[in-house]
Parts: sequence; structure tokens; C-alpha cells
Amino acid sequence: MQPNTQQDYVIVKAKENGVHVIGLTRGSDTRFHHTEKLDKGEVMIFQFTEHTSAIKVRGKAVIYSHHGTVDTTE
Repeated sequence: MQPNTQQDYVIVKAKENGVHVIGLTRGSDTRFHHTEKLDKGEVMIFQFTEHTSAIKVRGKAVIYSHHGTVDTTE
């Protein structure tokens, strides 16, 4: 596995208050391991690591990654 500094980054920008961003673990049992709550206009940068295999976004937000942009309201 590459060092953490070489992993992909994901940026989440909240379009409303109360957007939840949840990190999910790797392994045979996927579990929640971190939760953040963003308010409108707040931006958070996430990184996939040896512990984080997925990120769940609940609420209206724009998600940016090297794969493109996703708007949760579309």
C-alpha cells in the first residue's frame, strides 16, 4: 500500500446545514469509524487510508474527486 500522502483525496462542500459525512472501515466487517457534521459553505477534505475504504455523504453537498464532481441534489 502507498504511504498516506499518495492516497486519493475527496472534497465535500456542504450546500445546507447539517450535512453528515461518515467514514467507513476496511475489512470483512464494514463499520462506521468517523462522523462529521458540516454546515452550509463548509468544506472538508478527506483521504482514503488503510483504515478508510468508503465515505458516505448524507444531505445536500457537492463532492469533488479526481474522478469528477457529484452533486447530491441531482
